[in-house]
Amino acid sequence: MVDATTKKALSSIPICRTKAGPREKDLWVSRLKEEYVGLIKYVENNKSQDNDWFRLESNKDGTRWFGKCWYIHELLKYEFDVEFDIPVTYPVTAPEIALPELDGKTAKMYRGGKICLSDHFKPLWAKNVPKFGVAHAMALGLGPWLAVEVPDLISKQLIQHKDDSTQSASATASS
Repeated sequence: MVDATTKKALSSIPICRTKAGPREKDLWVSRLKEEYVGLIKYVENNKSQDNDWFRLESNKDGTRWFGKCWYIHELLKYEFDVEFDIPVTYPVTAPEIALPELDGKTAKMYRGGKICLSDHFKPLWAKNVPKFGVAHAMALGLGPWLAVEVPDLISKQLIQHKDDSTQSASATASS
């Protein structure tokens, strides 16, 4: 199920050891530190391999995450807002990652732009509680989803590169 490249990337992401969610205030601080260590390491690894594809930050409590992700297709960068909340039952329950601007454009998405991860990612997450964290959700959830869905959405002309949409909007305005 997981290819060699993904296994290598996963093995370089530190695992989380603290089984705590936002409700366990004292333990949550420890878990949040582990989350940041994992994310920082994953981003550093991606940058060193010229595979930088997202930026994330959280609110002060670490319960709401937001940022940008992007996918390069035919040398064009497609950028999207990404957001998710940490579930109250985290880490037993994986976060539901959303790309709001793609809401309704693919069948592999739920209302509000939440990407469908139930078939492949969620069973893997469940087997790895509490080891998996936000970095793992990005690596095994959002990354593969973007790789499959973005080229498909482009081929169906459901999304356009921002330069294309700017040019078509200015051509329409000048007509």
